[in-house]
Amino acid sequence: MSDVLALDPSAQPDLSAEDLKELYRLMVAVRHLDESAIRWQRQGLIPGYAPELGQEAAQVGSGYALDMARDFVFPTYREMGVARTVGVDMVEYMSTHKASWHGGLYDPQAARFAPIQAVVAGSVLHAVGWAHGQTLSATPSGELGVAITYFGDGASSQGDVHEAMNFAAVMKAPVVFFIQNNGFAISVPTERQVAGGSVAARAAGYAMPSLQVDGNDVVAVHQATAAALAHARSGNGPAIVEAMTYRRGPHSTSDDPGRYRTLAEEHADGGEDPLARMRSRLLAEGVAGEDFFAEALEAAQAEEERIRNGVGALGSRPGTEMFDFVYQEPTHALQAQARAWREESEHV
Repeated sequence: MSDVLALDPSAQPDLSAEDLKELYRLMVAVRHLDESAIRWQRQGLIPGYAPELGQEAAQVGSGYALDMARDFVFPTYREMGVARTVGVDMVEYMSTHKASWHGGLYDPQAARFAPIQAVVAGSVLHAVGWAHGQTLSATPSGELGVAITYFGDGASSQGDVHEAMNFAAVMKAPVVFFIQNNGFAISVPTERQVAGGSVAARAAGYAMPSLQVDGNDVVAVHQATAAALAHARSGNGPAIVEAMTYRRGPHSTSDDPGRYRTLAEEHADGGEDPLARMRSRLLAEGVAGEDFFAEALEAAQAEEERIRNGVGALGSRPGTEMFDFVYQEPTHALQAQARAWREESEHV
């Protein structure tokens, strides 16, 4: 494996003071919206939601490293923080959780953010396919657009991940596999379903470089992701970044984490809160003071209110749309289902 290029986060440019402040603003906005979305579900505004409490640094840090003029994000159902960081309209994004559209109201092609993927590890194959297309259409002098695909330690056990990594490595597809190892595959701890405890360690078997990074350190995540993107962008093939973090809340709003871990275990294993960690850094380096933190929270609260009002104002989508976006050319079976649905609806 001596021909595998190493990833060097230290070779990436240092972030400016304004960058550091923006990372904190983004994490506060994501934390506030995430906590609010759980309340929305309890209030009946949305039927379900997958929280990301504790994973803000992993999502904001990685998303902030992307070049959205040429890169493309392939998320799971838990990447609200990435969506917010790369500029997806959050009313349109959150419409997915209202179950009012196939994948949300935002335009995936324009946003360069693929529809939310509920199939475990499904987005990984899509990302590699898009990345291979970048290779096929590349010009000799141009740098490649890079796909970044997000998945968890639980999803890494899916066969689709093996297929995607092997194909990407063989074809040198410009894709970054970004694993948020949050300690649990729903209710099963990582050590009981990931042999060796590390997804990044598998990279050697695919002859691709990898980094395992502190997922609660937003700057470290940013630098690691930037290094992986630079590797892939230069035509060197795929890379793996594994952000070691902790899911501080439930897997979803229908989950009860008290069935498989105690509050004492959460407090002991969760590590330092990503927001508190970045706040301490900004204070220690003299980058920001209390006025800045108050302004960041106030802005997050105002944004959450705007998004809540926008989601609440969304009307129902026409029922016929459930048939309109299945196939480019509808099958006879689908047309029959659409006719039956219309007949039943008209008699209601």
